[in-house]
Amino acid sequence: MQLAFLNSLYDRPGPWASVYLDTSRMDESAQWRQELMARNACDELAALGCDEATVRAVHEALSDWPRPAGEAGRAVFATHGEVVLDPPLAVRPLAPSQVFWSALPRLGPLLDLAAQEPVCLVAYIDRSGADLELRSPIGAMPAGQVQGREWPMHRTSSNAWSERHFQLSVENTWEENAQKVADALADAVPEYGVDVVVLAGDERERRSVHERLPVALTADVVESEHGGRAAGARRDRLDEDVRAAKEAFLRRRAEAELDRFRAARAPEGASAAGSTAAEGVPALVEAAREHRIAELLIRPEGPDAHRQVWVGARPDQLAVRRSETQYLGDTEPLPARADDALLRSALATGADVLRVRPEIDDELPVGGLGALLRWPYDEKETEAATM
Repeated sequence: MQLAFLNSLYDRPGPWASVYLDTSRMDESAQWRQELMARNACDELAALGCDEATVRAVHEALSDWPRPAGEAGRAVFATHGEVVLDPPLAVRPLAPSQVFWSALPRLGPLLDLAAQEPVCLVAYIDRSGADLELRSPIGAMPAGQVQGREWPMHRTSSNAWSERHFQLSVENTWEENAQKVADALADAVPEYGVDVVVLAGDERERRSVHERLPVALTADVVESEHGGRAAGARRDRLDEDVRAAKEAFLRRRAEAELDRFRAARAPEGASAAGSTAAEGVPALVEAAREHRIAELLIRPEGPDAHRQVWVGARPDQLAVRRSETQYLGDTEPLPARADDALLRSALATGADVLRVRPEIDDELPVGGLGALLRWPYDEKETEAATM
């Protein structure tokens, strides 16, 4: 799951106000209802101990009107009187209103939403190029345009030699333009952290682009016969194809990562030495301090997700107990949820994050938190570090 857009939340200290609102219901009373929800959320923040300047900043953000078309919800993160991140959500929050005041940004609900929204790049293709659209957990936005050669573009019906030569030039133009689109997609996938590419347009054009994409492309690529680049092209059926492609990607990816996790775990009753997987808060906290987490697995329904840990100002300053000052490096550590603390550490070190959904596995990782490690667990190093 690509969560790099959250890194701005860790550039400054907390505490943090985190507010999630369902704004999907749009009717004649929507503006009045939004203002009421904003007031109620800010009253709740104040009751939790949020400072007045931050309450005002959150209220101003939540009261902003009109809202973008297609918005399903809001996620507002603020600290020290400033809203740091205010993404419109493409998926409805799981509850009408969720309000938190805590040492770290409360990202669990956003993780649930992002788990339903892998980053998707839609290419609306025709013979002259393509329009690119990025669809992420925080909505849809243009991602550039590919404009190929515009002449010669259309075939003729003549069989004369000169006309056949012209038709060959037309074919070359189409092929050159398809290659330009393929090259642009290959560049965009790593740049935007794309999980799924959907090619829309006429069959010949999308097939031509598909065939030219590099074999090593990391994203799933699917074709849709619905939608297109032409103005006024209907896209409702395309949206269904995009949703199906995202769901297939999520399930396949989750099952593959859980298989990797199972294979990396130490056998039951065996020593953890040499294992490249970790479970449980103490082991994960240690791995986070050493920057060893390659992929964090979170099942928010598990009991470990909301266990309390202690955190300092830096992502690798965390401990199970407040007294572990040699790890915290902070004279005034703050309590935080284990999942929020581990998410901060994972994002800061470029680790991936997998939200394990209960319909795929409601038992792994044990306790709800686990990780695939960059290098194996070493019991001797652990014993030396704790002596």
